[in-house]
Amino acid sequence: MQGILNRLQWRHLRLIHVIGAHGQLSRAAQRLSITQPAASRMLGEIETELGHALFDRTPKGMTATPIGEVLIRHAGTLLQGLAATVDEVSAFGAGKTGSVRVGSVTGAAVAYLVPAVQVLKREAIGADVHIHVGPSSALIDGLMSGEFDYILSRMPPDRDLRELDILRGRVETIEFLIRPGHPLLDLNTPTLQDLTGYGWVIQASGTPMRQAVEESFVTHNVPLPEEIVNTASLLVMIAYLQTSDCIAPVSSEVADLLRTTQAGGVRTVKTRQSLIVTPYHLIQKRNTMISPLAERLRDLVIAALSQAPP
Repeated sequence: MQGILNRLQWRHLRLIHVIGAHGQLSRAAQRLSITQPAASRMLGEIETELGHALFDRTPKGMTATPIGEVLIRHAGTLLQGLAATVDEVSAFGAGKTGSVRVGSVTGAAVAYLVPAVQVLKREAIGADVHIHVGPSSALIDGLMSGEFDYILSRMPPDRDLRELDILRGRVETIEFLIRPGHPLLDLNTPTLQDLTGYGWVIQASGTPMRQAVEESFVTHNVPLPEEIVNTASLLVMIAYLQTSDCIAPVSSEVADLLRTTQAGGVRTVKTRQSLIVTPYHLIQKRNTMISPLAERLRDLVIAALSQAPP
């Protein structure tokens, strides 16, 4: 029996299946794009190998024998499985299925990663997409450990950049979140000096956002606040601002999202002096293979970054 299985080919199964469906050898040959004599020879080879007739020949066509019915049933199942396998492999190769894991800083996730994922999901409905938002230091660690396919992160200060492919970068500007009715809303375009005396809800010391805000205050001789709440959570920031006059720096991408959606009931203000955070980049570990799906999402993100104004 094992020898029979080794010699029974997919073209044999297709012929048996099509004859069973149409009951005529001529129709089966036509469907398979072969001549009727070739189809007849192939069927004869199968029956000789099995030692059994698969079809009874009648003036009205061909009727399956009991063993023929068994083969027809299983041939259909096997051919359907093969077709599904080919479809899945083709979809995977085209980046329309599979899994992708991306890490990102908040502004990049809001402005570029989320829109790119939405485009990807229209192309690949079953795609398994994972997005992790966090500080650059944690993202770099995750990239190097294999947790992420690539990240949107700031350059690591303590890594050999020859280990990485730096694909594209963007600069972030800073705006401030405040509660509705905040005194700063009475000013047309507040200066950094106008922010004196307000507490901060801000990321921890040493983070790029915190450094950019502190350096700007110091550069413009504006005293740093005495009241500071440290958090990287946007939800905590919004909740804290509801009942205080504190201010919370965020990227312009996040501020744009909150303005557009009116989420959280907060307001945003831009200062007259521009506050710039060190740029983030799309970073991938060098010489590391990623799935076609991950490649497709990466290409969508790069395209979005390329089209954005500097």
